[in-house]
Amino acid sequence: MKPLPDDILFGIHPVSEALAAGRRKIQEIFIAPDRPGTKIQQIIDDARNADIPIHQQTRESLQGLAGTDAHQGIAARVSVFPASSCSDLLTAPGPPSIFLMLDSIMDPHNLGALIRTALCVGVKGVIIPKDRSAGPTPVVSKTSAGALEHILLARVTNLVSAMKDLKKAGGWIIGLDGAASQSIYDTDFTGTAVIVIGGEGAGLRPLVKRECDFLTRIPMAPVAINSLNASVAGGVVLYEALRQQQLNT
Repeated sequence: MKPLPDDILFGIHPVSEALAAGRRKIQEIFIAPDRPGTKIQQIIDDARNADIPIHQQTRESLQGLAGTDAHQGIAARVSVFPASSCSDLLTAPGPPSIFLMLDSIMDPHNLGALIRTALCVGVKGVIIPKDRSAGPTPVVSKTSAGALEHILLARVTNLVSAMKDLKKAGGWIIGLDGAASQSIYDTDFTGTAVIVIGGEGAGLRPLVKRECDFLTRIPMAPVAINSLNASVAGGVVLYEALRQQQLNT
C-alpha cells in the first residue's frame, strides 16, 4: 500500500494547535535536546497522553526537517491539511455569516495572516483556488500562529463557480477593489457576506470582479502609497463586517 503523504509542521503554535484541533494524524514529534520551555513541555505531556512518539533531534536536524531555522525547537510529522469543499463550508454547524474568498494570494505569509484574522473574526470558512494561490502549507500554519489547524478551508478548481454556488445558498458576494465608488463603511455586510480579496498587486481578476454583487473600497488618505498589503486590507474589511453583524444581532 502506498504511504499517505505527510507534512512537517514546525513551531510551537502549529504543533500545539494541531494537537488541540485533532484534525490531522500526528505521527511523531521531534524536539531539541535542550531543556524545553513550559509550552513545549505541555506539548510533550499531551503527546505522551495520546501515545504519540517523541524523538530528540539536534537543532541542525530540526532545521533540515523543517527547511528553516524558525522551528523554535519543535517539529512534527503530520498528515496533510484536511481541506474541505464548498458544500462542507455551507453545511458546517452554526448560522451562515462571513465567508472569506481569496483570489490569487501567492504569498504564504499573507495567506497565513489572513487565516489568523479570519479565525479571530469567526468566519464560516475560507475559499482559495487550487491553482495560482499559496496552499495550506506548514509555512502558512506557522504564519497563522496555528490558526490554520482550526479553520475550514476549501480549495476549489474555479472561484467563479464557487461564487455562484454561494449565491444560490443566499450569500452576497462583496469584492474589495480600490477603484470602487462605495466605501466599506457604506456597504452592508449583514446577512451572509462573502468577502473577496484579490491578490498582491493585481487585485481581483476581471471574471471574479464581474461575478461580485458589490464592489467596495477601504478609504485612504491622500498619500503617496495608495494601497494596503492584502492581509492588512483583509483585516480591515473583516472587522468592519464583524462590527456590523454584531450590531445587527
